[in-house]
Amino acid sequence: MTTRTAFEARLRKIGDERYHDRHPFHTLLHSGGCNINQVRAWVVNRYYYQSRIPMKDAAFLSRVEDPALRRSWRSRIEDHDGTDTREGGIARWLKLAAAVGLDPDYVASAKGVLPATRFAVDAYVRYVRDEPMLKAVASSLTELFAPKIHADRIAGLLEHYDFASPEAISYFRHRLDEAPKDVQFGLGWVLDHAVTPADQDAAAAALTFKTDVLWSQLDALYSAYVAPGRIPPGAWQPGEGLA
Repeated sequence: MTTRTAFEARLRKIGDERYHDRHPFHTLLHSGGCNINQVRAWVVNRYYYQSRIPMKDAAFLSRVEDPALRRSWRSRIEDHDGTDTREGGIARWLKLAAAVGLDPDYVASAKGVLPATRFAVDAYVRYVRDEPMLKAVASSLTELFAPKIHADRIAGLLEHYDFASPEAISYFRHRLDEAPKDVQFGLGWVLDHAVTPADQDAAAAALTFKTDVLWSQLDALYSAYVAPGRIPPGAWQPGEGLA
């Protein structure tokens, strides 16, 4: 069996090669190259992913028998849904929607989501609900690579876009604090439970699957709103859903 250190390096290499920070759409967004409608399309579609994360985590928790694992995992739901006294990530994302001129109720309705976005995100929820526990946890390890993209996004949005107030981008600032906590636990759990070469292969495949989920969303976004600019029927059209 590969050593723990070598296995972790294998997982990190997947992110180095496949994480969606390398996608041309993010390069365009972070450099100020997106027009306002391209930013709005990103906000509309990314909301669907954000809104399904706590649903994914609730589905995962429904089959966890270990109380310690449930206690550690359930904070992820609160981070996105919020609590009676604390705002969550979904509410913060809707603040970004308002800042770019969208009606938050329209965004929350998910009416304009690209078919490919919906397909990819729903596939991820089913994956975490149905696959073995090791693969379900390992698929969350894209969070290993999230702090860098959040930091790049904060800097890029603040530098290049008038809408990027501290309140508008508060989602990303909070994830800089939340994601490391989650990934520290998730990575340790995967390293502890991937005890055979087959386990390690399965965990690596799960992380690869998740990078594909993220990458495919941006492929669809780029195709519809950048080049060739072919928006599929039913997807958000510039001018729709404005505040």
